[in-house]
Amino acid sequence: MNDDFYCDSVLSGRVAIRVVAESANVLAFEHTRPTWQTHIVVIPKQHICRLIDVRDDALFGELFQVMAGIIEERGLADTGYKIITNGGSYQTTPHLHFHLVSGVPLDPANPAQAGELIV
Repeated sequence: MNDDFYCDSVLSGRVAIRVVAESANVLAFEHTRPTWQTHIVVIPKQHICRLIDVRDDALFGELFQVMAGIIEERGLADTGYKIITNGGSYQTTPHLHFHLVSGVPLDPANPAQAGELIV
């Protein structure tokens, strides 16, 4: 597994990001290398490695409140969206993160983007 990109680069300010939404404990930003027409990353501001490591119900709720707010604000509730998280060997950085994606995949040949398009 690689270093923690989100702590080392995003939260530290070393990588420029476009913030979509922010709360006390959650940051949502446009993916730095999007693979979907709409591709937003949502992370806890504190280091949490995996979904199964979340022990704070309030943080869990806050993560989903931020995502629900983005879905509502962008009008995705009726047009379609996916919320994706990875774990184990599928997780490329050891920091819990969610991909909120919608629209057309930018690379349909990518196995992670295979399947029905969301339009």
